[in-house]
Amino acid sequence: MVDQHDRRVLLIEDDPTLGRAYREFLRGEPYDVEIATNGADGLEAIARLTPAAVVLDILLPDMNGIDILRHVQEAQLPCSVVVVTTQGSINVAVEAMKAGAFDFIVKPVNAERLIYTLHNAVAHRHLADELDSLRDDFGREAYFGFVGSSLPMQAVYRIIDSAAPSKATVFITGESGTGKEVCAEAIHRRSPRRDAPFVAVNCAAIPRDLIESEIFGHVKGSFTGAVSDRQGAASRANGGTLFFDEICDMDVNLQAKLLRFVQTGGFQRVGAESIETVDVRFVCATNRDPWEEVIAGRFREDLYYRLHVIPITLPPLRDREADVLVIAEHLLVRFASEEQKSFSRFDEDAATALSRFPWPGNIRQLQNVVRSVVVLHDADVVALDMLPAQIAGVAGRSPSDVPRPTSTADARQPIRTGAGGFRPLREVEMDYIQQVIDACDGNIPKAAAILELSPSTLYRRLKDADGDDARRSHG
Repeated sequence: MVDQHDRRVLLIEDDPTLGRAYREFLRGEPYDVEIATNGADGLEAIARLTPAAVVLDILLPDMNGIDILRHVQEAQLPCSVVVVTTQGSINVAVEAMKAGAFDFIVKPVNAERLIYTLHNAVAHRHLADELDSLRDDFGREAYFGFVGSSLPMQAVYRIIDSAAPSKATVFITGESGTGKEVCAEAIHRRSPRRDAPFVAVNCAAIPRDLIESEIFGHVKGSFTGAVSDRQGAASRANGGTLFFDEICDMDVNLQAKLLRFVQTGGFQRVGAESIETVDVRFVCATNRDPWEEVIAGRFREDLYYRLHVIPITLPPLRDREADVLVIAEHLLVRFASEEQKSFSRFDEDAATALSRFPWPGNIRQLQNVVRSVVVLHDADVVALDMLPAQIAGVAGRSPSDVPRPTSTADARQPIRTGAGGFRPLREVEMDYIQQVIDACDGNIPKAAAILELSPSTLYRRLKDADGDDARRSHG
């Protein structure tokens, strides 16, 4: 639904014929269009209307359109500016984009291009308004638990806005530490189910022989230790959202039961004969490539298609432009308040180091670094020497010199076999896991922390690998 502010569009065009043509292009669109024929009238109309979007001709009779754009940016007026230029003035359009224009259109302008661009400009303005309305207690740009407004995250916010009102299943992927559970909670909080329960199940953290009971519940006496009836996550989430984190770690046998549950909404508690039916919205997440898991035989293809309805890919922190400092400052103020310290900002060198570091552990790693700084020091400003050496060391280097996080494939043994084929993914993964364990002198909890797995998950993978080796030796 377009509100009153979103309906206002201002065309600043000195050619009356073109102005009338643009208005005609937009006749069937949900906008209230006003036209100004020179720069002075345009500035007056911007102040009076506060339009959601301005279509601005660069070449005006009384001033340069760039000056109007700069006025909008300097005054931080809540409108998106689309500049219109001629084919011979592309350099001017580039200058306008650098000055803060949302987009540009080259004359002659056709209806489809104008409508499409204006639609995106208004949507961008609407999202920016929503981010402003959701600023957290520290004044940072926030969106249902997320902090940051970089373009990759705006794309995520738009998908959440579109997906949240429906019951469609959402499949979230992204590296460890990118905020997949935050994303799942945002979908729930943005949805009509916001007042009902949000229940999360971590498929990697729960032992394999207990996860079915954790999801579906059990009846008294159904297995050793079942001393009473117990509701599972499915029952507790009735009316709300059920979130399966690390879904690709779920046992294949249990995946069949989950498939029936997703298809029908019905399930049986462990040891029960009757079927219960609930109304839940499914959201799931993984830090793996789910289709690779299907190909490898570890994830059911039919379940994949049932769950992979609306995909959301969370960008790694290194791809989120200026969000690193916004998030770091947000965390600094929060942790300083919790620890009763006086930190309020990062100095220039520390900020540079944070911006240039590639953050292989993403937001979780940034949280740990900032908390460590706050706990171990006390000052008004975070200086470079307060940061860990590996982060402080990048401050004096250009971004191109900073090593990017290596993929696990870079540290593994060659993936090709001697016969020219390829080794199974599980085998290559285990090679890498073993290298990390060896580097930690056999310390499993330490290796698990580096691999960003729980120790129980790492022990289980090692046990599974031993079982695979034993079966191959007897094969």
